[in-house]
Amino acid sequence: RPTPQRVRPVLLELLAAMDGVPAYVWGRRTDVLAWNRAASALFGDWAARAPQDRNWARIVFLDPNSRHLFADWKSKAADVVGQLRLDAGQHPNEPQLAELVGELSVKSEPFRKMWATHNVKRKTHDNMRLTHPLVGELTVRYETFILPGDQDLALETYHAEPGSASEEALRLLASWGTDAAQVQR
Repeated sequence: RPTPQRVRPVLLELLAAMDGVPAYVWGRRTDVLAWNRAASALFGDWAARAPQDRNWARIVFLDPNSRHLFADWKSKAADVVGQLRLDAGQHPNEPQLAELVGELSVKSEPFRKMWATHNVKRKTHDNMRLTHPLVGELTVRYETFILPGDQDLALETYHAEPGSASEEALRLLASWGTDAAQVQR
């Protein structure tokens, strides 16, 4: 089994310093490894999830709330599957990835269908529309930064167009921090 991925302490400091900017670090298999308060406010309380459930593939395909959060759920799901396919190509003998794909194949018909297309995609940057339970509809822009020194880790940040209603909604969520995530539950 591969060694568990770790986030360097300096990256944890960086996440904390990015107050008001939802950001998290994710690794192989779309596992979310570290996050800041604003990311919890936007996507839900990561700390409240069991460690194995801090995984975008499980969230998107097994958590029914994700279909409400992501306005274009199919696009988000396709991105997740494309990233898993990329991981499978880079780590073809990783048992944890095989277990995840097996679990999702058994529990989710949409996953089975998307996995069978064999599409590969590295997540880089784009716009994403969300329907947040506390602030309603908003559009965010994300940027994914592959981390030097560990190509299997990425820092993902979210922001909104300056002066937009979405920027105001993000600011409001960030001010609530983890309280926003608890209200969502």
